Amino acid sequence: MNEQERWIVLEGAVNVRDLGGLPTTDGGTTRFGRILRGDNLQGLTGRDVTQLVSDLKLRHVVDLRSDAEVRLEGPGPLTRVPELGIHHLSLFSEGGRFTDVEADTIDDRALPWQDERDDEAFAELRVTGFYYGYLRDRPDSVVAALRVLAREDGLALVHCAAGKDRTGVVSALALAVAGVTHDAIIADYVATGERLEKILARLRASETYRADLDSKPADSHLPRPEYMAQFLATLDDRFGGPFGWLDAHGWTAEDTEALRSRLRH
Repeated sequence: MNEQERWIVLEGAVNVRDLGGLPTTDGGTTRFGRILRGDNLQGLTGRDVTQLVSDLKLRHVVDLRSDAEVRLEGPGPLTRVPELGIHHLSLFSEGGRFTDVEADTIDDRALPWQDERDDEAFAELRVTGFYYGYLRDRPDSVVAALRVLAREDGLALVHCAAGKDRTGVVSALALAVAGVTHDAIIADYVATGERLEKILARLRASETYRADLDSKPADSHLPRPEYMAQFLATLDDRFGGPFGWLDAHGWTAEDTEALRSRLRH
């Protein structure tokens, strides 16, 4: 398969691609036109919305951004489309100063990843990988996101800001449920690097993300294969694999069948 077939060309987003065409462990491939992964959708044009909703039959959007990001960025174009279900499922704990009640009175510009972590939390994350932190902090959102992606009433799109970290974790789990090979899951994660320069340029145009991006070297944002490999290894070591973690958090055999039916031929 030509890898370029997976990319969705839009005017207002640069990291949107289909989870179809990926090899499974039993020799098959995942289905096109079921699940997309993407970056920030705030800049979608009218033509983009028509392409996604009318042409591709988009019906569900899983927004993994934090409450603070959603508030600071404001309603995006897809929130005004009545045919769409918008499912806001933050992967951050949204505790303390990031609750809706306290944010305006303390610091409306604060973002969850700018919060201080104690030494114990950092020690754990050095072992498990920062991506495991999403599963530890918000298992409810992760499972709910996967259940939305398993719905049969049209195309679903899961996104965050860059479409790399949070989206990468949920996409990896969806692909694992579908039986996609370990190497292909990592390759799909790494593919975001092809668009990294454009992604960073778009995010720097937003006051929400500019300062945080400018405080770090550009290559620190690269989706390196070892990051996803570490995430998958953590699930193997602690839970016996992705299904072990999912089962421990309420995922059912019916959920597995629904998501596999979506993504497999």
